Amino acid sequence: MDTSSKGNIRVLMFPWLAYSHIHAFLELAKKLSKRNFYIYLCSTPANLACIKEKDPSVEFVELHLPSLPELPPHYHTTKGLPRHLLSNLMKALDMSSCSFSRILTALKPDLLISDFLQPWAPAKALSLKIPTVLFMVSAAMPYCFLLDLVKISGSTALPLRSNYPREYDYENDNLTLQDRLLQCLEGSSSLMLIRSLRELEGKYVDELSVLAMKKIVLVGPLVQELSEEENEKTEIIEWLNKKDPSSVLFVSFGSECYLSREDREELAHGLLLSNVSFIWILRFPQGEKISAEEALPEGLVEMVGEKGMFIEDWAPQKRILDHPSTGGFLSHCGWGSIMESMETGVPIVAMPMHVDQPCNAKLLQDVGVALEIKREQSGKLGREEVAKVVREVVVEETGEQVRRKVRELRESIRGKEDEDMDEVVNELVKLCGLEANKPL
Repeated sequence: MDTSSKGNIRVLMFPWLAYSHIHAFLELAKKLSKRNFYIYLCSTPANLACIKEKDPSVEFVELHLPSLPELPPHYHTTKGLPRHLLSNLMKALDMSSCSFSRILTALKPDLLISDFLQPWAPAKALSLKIPTVLFMVSAAMPYCFLLDLVKISGSTALPLRSNYPREYDYENDNLTLQDRLLQCLEGSSSLMLIRSLRELEGKYVDELSVLAMKKIVLVGPLVQELSEEENEKTEIIEWLNKKDPSSVLFVSFGSECYLSREDREELAHGLLLSNVSFIWILRFPQGEKISAEEALPEGLVEMVGEKGMFIEDWAPQKRILDHPSTGGFLSHCGWGSIMESMETGVPIVAMPMHVDQPCNAKLLQDVGVALEIKREQSGKLGREEVAKVVREVVVEETGEQVRRKVRELRESIRGKEDEDMDEVVNELVKLCGLEANKPL
């Protein structure tokens, strides 16, 4: 492993094993590499093999997890991982701490930028006198909630507590997540990076800074630039070109969230009932992929006709959101999708599923850039509610305030990317006591 100085500041990045986390770290890595940082990105071979866009200034470092009978190497990632094996993956990652320590010792980076789910990473770095910066790839609001629950010594009840949605629940993982977060806060430096926008959650960023006792620097949306693969899906763009401006709903639930058959059928009927044109990305768990005709109510694909387009597995999300015909985004409210929607000025029809998504949906509604599809008390999704909210966000006059608000937010953040990254670089340089402004 070559540990020679390839840039003025060498950074080891260590995200959690979900691709949504890895994607955010990779985008930050690309931006830092343009400013004379040399980046090592550490993850499992299963994750690194999925990264198609390689950057010459970002070097991949493989972390090999121990082999467990129920967790073969192709499951060393959250992508395609059965939900019941998530705790096994966390256990395997924790068991790899010694391997990670050897990577730190071999690379001798100037800085570790780490996720919050592996608290032993900052501890290992600290033992080698390597400072750690926590990088949170999701909103500040859920972290405020977690820290409020553990009642950090000296803190008072949050004045923002009433804003937290009651349905936000980590179930049996509360202690685990809190402990991991607290240990990471204790073992890391005074600086924290968050992928967020002050225009969305400035008050929560300020509250988290107090609770965590860290200086927080926002890195902006970190939206990936269009790739060659995205430019190849010309049939989707040609279909969009035939539609009126802001008339199409984009429907996608990310790469790791899947609808039940009941939800899928109610959503399909709701979209048909709304009479709004749509593009729907249909995804299924690994090994369960079926066609749109099989997945949807009988005859629905034919009834939709040219009004809708069903895409199986993958579509160029950023390019679709950026198209002038796109007028709404029906989303699970994963933070990466939210960042793309805000950057492109597309209002959200919120249909959160789990983890931080209900919290994110509540935040978006409070800001005024989304409306949520409300489920029945039993949890059932209703087609009439789907149709009503979709029409309000995309078509009806009652949704104009939401559409206007998201356009205003887009304009307020446009062009601030370099300014945000300047602050990030300055803080990292100060932390390392080195220089990053000399040419390579």
